[in-house]
Amino acid sequence: MLNTTYEPLSVVPARRAAILVFSERADTVCLSGSVLRSERMVLEVPSVVRLRKYVHVPYFRRNSISRRGVLARDEHCCQYCGLHADSVDHINPRSRGGTHTWDNVVAACRRCNSRKKDRLPGEVNMTLVRPPRPPSRAALIMLRAGEVPDHWSSYLTHPRSA
Repeated sequence: MLNTTYEPLSVVPARRAAILVFSERADTVCLSGSVLRSERMVLEVPSVVRLRKYVHVPYFRRNSISRRGVLARDEHCCQYCGLHADSVDHINPRSRGGTHTWDNVVAACRRCNSRKKDRLPGEVNMTLVRPPRPPSRAALIMLRAGEVPDHWSSYLTHPRSA
């Protein structure tokens, strides 16, 4: 679901999108190819809808950090060696006062995670491939949606979605 400015707002079920279009509260931007049928009508199911009235979003609530989210953000790539990551690591270990936040947790392979243990990366001569950051709104939408259709990508890279 997009705002009137084409800014991505959320992922809604197909039925909800169809109801928004039917009640004239949203316009269809892209069709999914499937239909909803009732006794008297057939309605094409939209894949992307744009609201007709602007919805003011006062703030963007960051989602709670999760293992799945960290691995998706880092593309299952170890942030220490670049190999496939299957676990997460706290850069500043929690045993040393580190927090469980997006900017302190990275994806790591088991080998690097075991090597680092409860030490700081500098203490074991390890450096990060790239610094961690909270995911963008578009990235969180993609994470919530699971599988993202190709035609959604142009809407998820909206300049205001980051």
